[in-house]
Amino acid sequence: MAMAGLYRRVLPSPPAIDFASPEGKQLFSEAMQSGMMEGFFKLVSNFQTQSEPAYCGLATLAMVLNALAIDPGRKWKGPWRWYDESMLDCCEPLEKVKAEGISFGKVVCLAHCSGAKVEAFRTNQSTIDDFRKHVIACSTSDDCHVISSYHRGIFKQTGTGHFSPIGGYHAGKDMALILDVARFKYPPHWVPLTLLWEAMDTIDKASGLRRGFMLISRLHRAPALLYTLSCKHQSWISIATYLLDDVPHLLKEADVKDIKKVLSVILSSLPPNFGDFIKWVAEVRRREDNGGPSLSQEEKGRLAVKEEVLKQVQETVLYRHVTEFLLSERSCCTNISKEAREDNLTDIAARVCCQGAGLLSGLDSSGSCCQETCVKCFKVNGDKPVTVVSGTVVNSRGGEQGVDMLVPSSHTELGSCGCTPSNRIGMYPASNDVLTVLLLALPPNTWSGVKEEKLLQEIRSLVSTESLPTLLQEEVLHLRGQLQLLKSCKDNNLEEDLGAFGRIFS
Repeated sequence: MAMAGLYRRVLPSPPAIDFASPEGKQLFSEAMQSGMMEGFFKLVSNFQTQSEPAYCGLATLAMVLNALAIDPGRKWKGPWRWYDESMLDCCEPLEKVKAEGISFGKVVCLAHCSGAKVEAFRTNQSTIDDFRKHVIACSTSDDCHVISSYHRGIFKQTGTGHFSPIGGYHAGKDMALILDVARFKYPPHWVPLTLLWEAMDTIDKASGLRRGFMLISRLHRAPALLYTLSCKHQSWISIATYLLDDVPHLLKEADVKDIKKVLSVILSSLPPNFGDFIKWVAEVRRREDNGGPSLSQEEKGRLAVKEEVLKQVQETVLYRHVTEFLLSERSCCTNISKEAREDNLTDIAARVCCQGAGLLSGLDSSGSCCQETCVKCFKVNGDKPVTVVSGTVVNSRGGEQGVDMLVPSSHTELGSCGCTPSNRIGMYPASNDVLTVLLLALPPNTWSGVKEEKLLQEIRSLVSTESLPTLLQEEVLHLRGQLQLLKSCKDNNLEEDLGAFGRIFS
């Protein structure tokens, strides 16, 4: 009886050696005895099979992030926070990855966005000897892992480009263990390291660039506490172009005499969909219907950190300038971009609740609608008040999901004009907070075109990161690193800039 489809492939051997074969077991035993399999156990404890034929990059990264015990900060399913391929969509839409696969640079971008420390090297930026040293270093430790991007053809395997993590190293045979995430096709296998280098030293036809490897490890703290950038929506290209290319040119061409004019030049021409570019790292959970809301110690701790970052933003002198500008008659009533003014809280709550419901259910939020939202403020065990935005979301399949979003509260009271909804005052997210942080994150050379020397010095003082409190300084530097990464994605300069990103984000 004929059967449709394929059931696995026979692993071409040589050059590869099946991990489960007698020879593969012997290599494993010898590598174990020499201390070269320390990273293997956490990787194999999180070993997963890619869920789509083109998801090798996503499955590899999810496996490594979980092996490093990096908390995604959002729920996967049920109450569990866990990295899954479906959550790795901040740099490339999943539908596009499913159809076309993912590039080396976008996997680097995803790793950064997911909170990892990344050092990435294409083969023309490294040597086989350096690669071997990195493989040995990560094989003798369980706090870093190597992801390899290679061409299967060098191993006489079917297929072309592929991603998988390196699970160990045999020094005597100079062989690396590939934990192939396409387990439906090939089992884990040992390959000569020299041949693996040859497989990486190939050109990816989609990008025209060489493949390579990346070292993934933990950062000393979560990189994005309150704000993060997103390139999930295609509009990020125009926004990144505006911030990194157009703004310096506009400031150079404009005859700016004071801070207000500088802000007017920048904010009056913000591209559409600016709000899709900089995101709030939200604390979202299923609504509690039994006995009222409560917060765990962990949730209280994360909320307290977010509120401290927000407080530090509001204490900057730049924040006062931005707030005064947004509240001025000119900015509210003329041509300043709608994105730079306050959105209605109900609209923001509805959008975030829809996204949160999508995360909690594992379904695409694009077809969801939020039927109702409300804002509640309550005290937990006598602590200071906590603001909760609640919504009822109906997904594309007709199912309902109640969602709570914990909101860090601001203690800054501001006046408002006719264009700024008064019910937004004192609550995050607010455009003055977002714009302040984004201005702080712009590269230092953004302002070099300002002709007035006194004004230039004032601007540099306002945006200097050196005097910022530690939490806010790290938040701003992370956003600046994300901007630099997105610029390289936009300009297709990842090959030149990959080495710099490890320094930016470490």
